[in-house]
Amino acid sequence: MSRSGSYTSSPLLASPTPVWRSKFIVAAIALGFAGLAARAAYVQVVGNDFFQRQGEVRFARTLELPANRGRILDRSGLILASSVQAASLWAIPEDVERDKTKLRQLAKLLELPLAELEKRLTDEDKSFVWLKRQVDEPVARQVLALDIKGVYSRKEYKRQYPEGEAAAHVVGFTNVEDTGQEGMELAFNQQLSGRAGSRRVIKDRLGRVVEDVGEQVLPVDGRDLTLSIDSKIQFFAYQKLRDAVLEHKAKAGSVVVLDVQTGEVLALANYPSYVPDKRQNLSGAQLRNRALTDTFEPGSTMKPFIAALALGKGMVKPESVLQTAPGRLTIGGSTISDAHPHGLLTVNEIIQKSSNVGTVKLAMQMQPREMWEMYTQLGFGQKPLVPFPGAVSGRLRAYKTWRPIEQATMSYGYGLSSSLFQLARAYSVFAHDGEQLPVSLLKSSTPALGVRVMDAQHAIAVRHMLHMAAGPGGTGPKAQVLGYSVGGKTGTAHKQEGKGYADKKYRGFFVGMAPIDQPRVVVAVMIDEPSNGRYFGGDVAAPVFSATVQQTLRIMGVQPDMAVKPQVVARAVEESF
Repeated sequence: MSRSGSYTSSPLLASPTPVWRSKFIVAAIALGFAGLAARAAYVQVVGNDFFQRQGEVRFARTLELPANRGRILDRSGLILASSVQAASLWAIPEDVERDKTKLRQLAKLLELPLAELEKRLTDEDKSFVWLKRQVDEPVARQVLALDIKGVYSRKEYKRQYPEGEAAAHVVGFTNVEDTGQEGMELAFNQQLSGRAGSRRVIKDRLGRVVEDVGEQVLPVDGRDLTLSIDSKIQFFAYQKLRDAVLEHKAKAGSVVVLDVQTGEVLALANYPSYVPDKRQNLSGAQLRNRALTDTFEPGSTMKPFIAALALGKGMVKPESVLQTAPGRLTIGGSTISDAHPHGLLTVNEIIQKSSNVGTVKLAMQMQPREMWEMYTQLGFGQKPLVPFPGAVSGRLRAYKTWRPIEQATMSYGYGLSSSLFQLARAYSVFAHDGEQLPVSLLKSSTPALGVRVMDAQHAIAVRHMLHMAAGPGGTGPKAQVLGYSVGGKTGTAHKQEGKGYADKKYRGFFVGMAPIDQPRVVVAVMIDEPSNGRYFGGDVAAPVFSATVQQTLRIMGVQPDMAVKPQVVARAVEESF
């Protein structure tokens, strides 16, 4: 009671309260409520779009639903490139716990220096950083097992290439974003990529999906691509090419295999090569598809075209005789020589013995325009009509600018340039009885229509010359194949260096076909800068042709057209020769 009495008798309570104070407090509260109501109206009505955008920037995300990239297949349906799921590791730097032991283990699993890992985790972006993309699944599991706060995993697609370095220059590769960078991966990137889908979601600060908003757009997977390449032929051709380059200590080499009945490319190999899904420390020399991107003077491989043109003009017959003695010919102050003087030679023998003098004597009876038109019809000086990045056109100058000595040298392959692919396609004219088919890197389902370049009888006559050139007494006996008749032409050309030619740098070629009466394939081989004592095309390139043709015809199921025993005898003669 005493407490109550003392409380109620307090002078503070007893003093009168001014009326204005209570009114002021009520007015202040009312004004506060009015301000809140006005702010709410502004946020909800007037500035609604702005605040919606700001909310979406902070929490709403559009997730890309990646499309599965289409496969690349060989002509039999075997996989050359396909996509598999792979884990990519990322982190929120500001959330990552700085446990030195765990970070050291993480750096070891990611194959990164610890300093590099720490640098990534201290970059300006505190909310997201890639640690490593497309790692193997076991590695991803070990990383997540470390249970490091702020480190997460995301599923992506990784490209795999089962044929490895053998088919690398044809197939190419993609980058980490699954976009084509080389080869057919680049040429048909749009078809292979498909179309990505999307999913609109709300995420929390840890990147976890809280809620879906809006409709999903499903991805459209990329379409498969079927190449004309036969992976068995491709692998075998690559092996034989690699062995030849290493044996002859050469700089590089290429081989092209064409099906002359369809125009399809069965193999296109280069060495040195690379493994498409392991591209660390690659050089440009490894990446180049030399068969399509490198040009060179084709040398003596051009001589059969001059013989065919001479036959077509009615200037000579295969048995016509020309005098090539004394093995030298001077034109415009320059002397053209044969490697060995021969004397009287038939047109057949000019090609068999690869006589420069005989070929020039045929060419100088023609108009420059006639030679130029023949070369142009064969595709020289024009970019090949194949969907491959970097394919080159080579060089063929306008005939009006040719001097006599230039017309002469162009007849045996100097003064113009070609890729090995162009050379193989040109020889398909002889194999297809004077018609040239369009060449394709894709499997063809319909017969190709050819363009006639020369009469069939003249193409067959030149095939006979090529058969002689690849046999005993010719320049390419090492091209012979057990059980199959072959025909082809060697070529050995000095490499250009500056404004002239290098004394001891060569390219050796062999281009030919088999079986000779009804050819199924054309095979072209080039060995660049052999430096182990031999450099002639008949020594370095012809053996690769022989092995490749034999395996190719067997894989294609072509029946041998020659008895085995006589062919073995021919080889014995060749070795003694």
